[in-house]
Amino acid sequence: MFIPDCIYYEKGVENFTLGKELFEKYKDVPKVIIENHNNIEEMRTKENKEFPKMKRNLIIGTRKTHKFVENHKVSDYLVPYTSSGCTAMCLYCYLVCNYNKCAYLRLFVNREEMLEKIIKVANKSDKELTFEIGSNSDLILENTITGNLDWTIKEFAPNNKGYLTFPTKFDMVDSICNLEHNGRIIPRMSVNPEKIINQVEFGTSRLKERVIAINKLKDAGYNVGILIAPVIFVENWQEEYENLIKYLDENLSEQAKKDVFFEVIFMTYSYVHRMINQEAFPNAIKLYNQDQMTGRGKGKYMYREALRKEGETFFIEKLGKYFPNNKIIYIV
Repeated sequence: MFIPDCIYYEKGVENFTLGKELFEKYKDVPKVIIENHNNIEEMRTKENKEFPKMKRNLIIGTRKTHKFVENHKVSDYLVPYTSSGCTAMCLYCYLVCNYNKCAYLRLFVNREEMLEKIIKVANKSDKELTFEIGSNSDLILENTITGNLDWTIKEFAPNNKGYLTFPTKFDMVDSICNLEHNGRIIPRMSVNPEKIINQVEFGTSRLKERVIAINKLKDAGYNVGILIAPVIFVENWQEEYENLIKYLDENLSEQAKKDVFFEVIFMTYSYVHRMINQEAFPNAIKLYNQDQMTGRGKGKYMYREALRKEGETFFIEKLGKYFPNNKIIYIV
């Protein structure tokens, strides 16, 4: 269980059910009251090298913004939900682009308000909508602290319309495997070669554990997706990623392989990542490669088009070889 070094909290969160539970759970942890979870002066002014220590803190507040953003990949909407940020430290984390050093875990106690809006929008729609509730955090990880994912599935699953989906890099799925989900919940496991997990995705579950979790979720009747993400063009990347796909073929259960779907996402990176990583993780692998990358908007980088095309061709070929009957939803 994650035990934070300190809790920063907005006044009033202790009046919510979840707030009371968290205060009791962490009653012995030092606490600092703040005005706004979005603007903690003490945290914003810390040096980049303090990034790992900042990840040891927990922020508790209420989510004020509930804007749904249209999405056209595996969901209809990206939905702000019960958390933002994470305790893990993946060197490419896209949340760092948005929050800089402040990509620590923030928990929002007004979960009833957020889920009520999702259900209302789902029920008003003429079609079945899918809501991505994990775009700002890892809900499997968060669930070990709050129980919010268990709560969400119990509350949403009886609903007649709509689906919820979320990605994860963690294997702690046992509690949701015991829940009645009515086919309304779509977990998606993110995977990478073990070498990349070890060198880049600090604080996440190992590849073996993630694959075991996929099999557990499938045994529990969930529709499960696999994200090969983010694809990082390391040395010998073709060999690394073919071995990953082969490992999936050999270790996924027959039931999982029957209808699992794939997403493939190439890594994007940023100047902010470079500045934080070189100070916070000076001995870590360097992800910026000037020969492979080009600019993508202000301060951001993406792989050059020719390399992306090569990668797209590779994954279509290899997934087609090992998983000929499974759908690739998109490659981006």
